[in-house]
Amino acid sequence: MTQVTASDGAWAPPGPTPIEDYAVLGDSRSVAVVSRHGSIDWLCLPWLDSDACFAALLGTPENGRWLLTADPDAGEAEVRRRYLGDSFVLETTYTTPTGRARVVEAMPLTEGRSDIIRRVEGLEGQVVFVHEWVVRFGYGRTRPWVHRDVDPDGRAIIRAIAGPDALTLHGDRLPAGAEGRHRDRFAVGPGDHVDLVLTWNHSWEPVPGAPDVSTELVRTMRLWARWCRTSTFEGEFDERVVRSLLALRVLTQHPTGGIAAAATTSLPEEAGGERNWDYRFCWLRDAAQTLEALLELGFRREADTWRSWLLRAVAGDPENLQIMYRLDGSRDLPERELPHLAGYGGARPVRTGNGAVAQHQNDVLGEVMLALDLARRVGLPASDDGWALQRHLVDNLLDRWRSPDHGIWEVRGPLRHFTHSKVMCWAALDCAIRAVEDYGCDGPVKDWRVARAEIHADVLAHGWDPGLGSFVQYYGARHTDAALLQMVQVGFLPPDDPRLLGTIARVRAELADGPWVRRYRAGTGVDGVRGDEHPFLACCFWLVGALARTGDVVTATNHMRALCAAMNDVGLLAEEYDPVRRRYMGNYPQAFSHLALARAAHALRAARASVEPVGPHAPVGAAGEPTTY
Repeated sequence: MTQVTASDGAWAPPGPTPIEDYAVLGDSRSVAVVSRHGSIDWLCLPWLDSDACFAALLGTPENGRWLLTADPDAGEAEVRRRYLGDSFVLETTYTTPTGRARVVEAMPLTEGRSDIIRRVEGLEGQVVFVHEWVVRFGYGRTRPWVHRDVDPDGRAIIRAIAGPDALTLHGDRLPAGAEGRHRDRFAVGPGDHVDLVLTWNHSWEPVPGAPDVSTELVRTMRLWARWCRTSTFEGEFDERVVRSLLALRVLTQHPTGGIAAAATTSLPEEAGGERNWDYRFCWLRDAAQTLEALLELGFRREADTWRSWLLRAVAGDPENLQIMYRLDGSRDLPERELPHLAGYGGARPVRTGNGAVAQHQNDVLGEVMLALDLARRVGLPASDDGWALQRHLVDNLLDRWRSPDHGIWEVRGPLRHFTHSKVMCWAALDCAIRAVEDYGCDGPVKDWRVARAEIHADVLAHGWDPGLGSFVQYYGARHTDAALLQMVQVGFLPPDDPRLLGTIARVRAELADGPWVRRYRAGTGVDGVRGDEHPFLACCFWLVGALARTGDVVTATNHMRALCAAMNDVGLLAEEYDPVRRRYMGNYPQAFSHLALARAAHALRAARASVEPVGPHAPVGAAGEPTTY
């Protein structure tokens, strides 16, 4: 390793880093968002929904980042990156005019610790690296007290402390402090390596020692790969499905079982716009659909974990049921704005928390009941408490299914009778009736049958527009909604029913450009928010599933190939996609997008084999044995 004099300048790429240029590291407690050029621009510790200590993603390098990259002043570098095997161990290779080197980094899957390890290895010639460490607690606002110290083994470290939080930087060489940041430049040649480790702990706890980097890299790869072996999916899109399953797993908090919708907050749905929301929480809807995706592909243990999380989170009066919770099941997540952050690409406001927590969304119970129904059908042992909770919630639904709500898209406009919400109320009752009729659970099945029939008739009378030849977004509307594609999956009507086929055709004509599907027409003002948005990737995959289930396998396959081609180089997806600029929009990585991909692949595989995919009225084969770390 060659000594190089430190530079005084802080390197940053021009403009915001494209969202698709980020990869992630994760340990199932938190997620680090790292750019193609080696800058960890977003990190919340110790949990994914904790305050960020690196927040450059939504501001500037001054709001905190950890940069480790080939020195741009030494010439432009070709950058290639990949995950090693089926893991979240990231390898980034830099080829410069003077040599080739790589960085291997990960968040080890270690109980009781929160670490990030980064190893620089020289391969050919000589490559100069820039290292910059800027810690800002409190979402980039709080400068910590930073000092040099020694760890329990007597090795030099740098400690950054503010309030309850402490970050410790261990390394073979440590950067020098100057003007609120630490910087270094060094060169590596063949056989050289530099190890760096970042560790979080409470500020009152003893200084932590450093883990062994080689051991943790091998161990972390092995544990991720072992988890992936549970998957039962085989087919054309196997690699994409496995990566999507991994994305869902990295967003699932260990040990609580809460499933985050995404790892970030306030990445905009429209460039420079105000559709910026915090997705670092557990939506019952998203989590339930994630559970269905995992069960369809052989993962049983996750069902037990999530079912336990659900019982803890929603315990109590059904009137207090929320649409989302913190990852540990906590209920309080007030929305607030962070004016000190400039926003991604100037998109403001930057928000934490989510005001939609107080919304009334009638579809949520349907999603939960569908997931628990699938768990019964794959043979997971049921609990008396679990069924008692479901029955209690369904009984409560009988009194409120007629009420308007905010709908699946969490509109901030007037309450309406959303057709999708009514359909999902029907699905909740359908699952409850099946639990009694097919699985011997107890319940007022006669009353439930009457209510199910009433909802079905109500949707057909008020949600169907014969002039449009389609179901509509809400009663009285003259436009449709991509959420209605889910009517095929839940079995509201037979898949060859002309009304379903007409709705699919209307969605394609009104909201789609080939495989790219928008949620609804933002210009109608239904959501109460200014601005527009881009195709919503989950809806794109819903269209694939709907086409597959209704027999158009050729179009479904072509759409699926186009969608998978839009995944970035490390196989991750954001919330939305701009097919014109080929840019990601919205929070990242997005669980809804990945679970929809997995379920679309499952439906397409079944349709190709002329076998009914797993659904509310289909038989379910034996799932794989659980494997977990």
